[in-house]
Amino acid sequence: DDQIERERVAQHLAGGCCALAAIYLMGKFYVANAGDSRAIIIRNGEIIPMSREFTPETERQRLQFLALLRPELLGKEFTHLEFPRRIQPKELGKKMLYRDQNMNGWAYKKIEEDDLKFPLIYGEGKKARMMATIGVTRGLGDHDLKVFSSNIHIKPFLSCFPEVRVYDLTQYEHCPDDVLVLGTDGLWDVTSDKEVAGVVMEVLTSYEPNDPCRYTMVAQELVVRSRGVLKERGWRLANDKLGSGDDISVFVIPLGGPGNYT
Repeated sequence: DDQIERERVAQHLAGGCCALAAIYLMGKFYVANAGDSRAIIIRNGEIIPMSREFTPETERQRLQFLALLRPELLGKEFTHLEFPRRIQPKELGKKMLYRDQNMNGWAYKKIEEDDLKFPLIYGEGKKARMMATIGVTRGLGDHDLKVFSSNIHIKPFLSCFPEVRVYDLTQYEHCPDDVLVLGTDGLWDVTSDKEVAGVVMEVLTSYEPNDPCRYTMVAQELVVRSRGVLKERGWRLANDKLGSGDDISVFVIPLGGPGNYT
């Protein structure tokens, strides 16, 4: 993250990205995630999550706590409190549900003038945005990113620190069909963990266990199915729902060595 900032100044480069890394070291996989990419292990048909997405919803309390500690970062445009919906001026003095950085549930508060500001976190699911700008809360770069038509910087709320999960390969017997799947959000936006596991099993069983191409073909199939087919109404999946409009990158890494099946 510091290097990206130095390059931004020296080479006038802007922008940022999420990061998902898997490192094998002394019999263990270390999976580090900063962003909304995802990693899962498929072992004997079982799905084992190896990361979680960092979004305004999943990191609500961290974001609200930072905003509480440093209200100047909100530029007098946003409130760190969360409400079920946007508050209208006519609702001043009335009671409405809210929650702050310490709350998992909701409580009532009397609406004040300050509550009319735009929420720090607004929207639900994939439509959730921080400061009405960005839908991911960890990653690298984006030092220049600002709220539209303002001088409010987003970067103080974006963490470059990943969450790391560890998987000990020595604890289990792995066959050639056991894999680690790494994918950007373009894959997971339209394909569930269970669907990914289904594609993995479907493609792997159509190749010999010793064929090194089998894992590349799984990754390719996952990308193709998530993008869909181009039709008159845009890219469509097999169920006619919209295909992924985001970039899709997929890695499929075998956990077991080659073997023979009967």
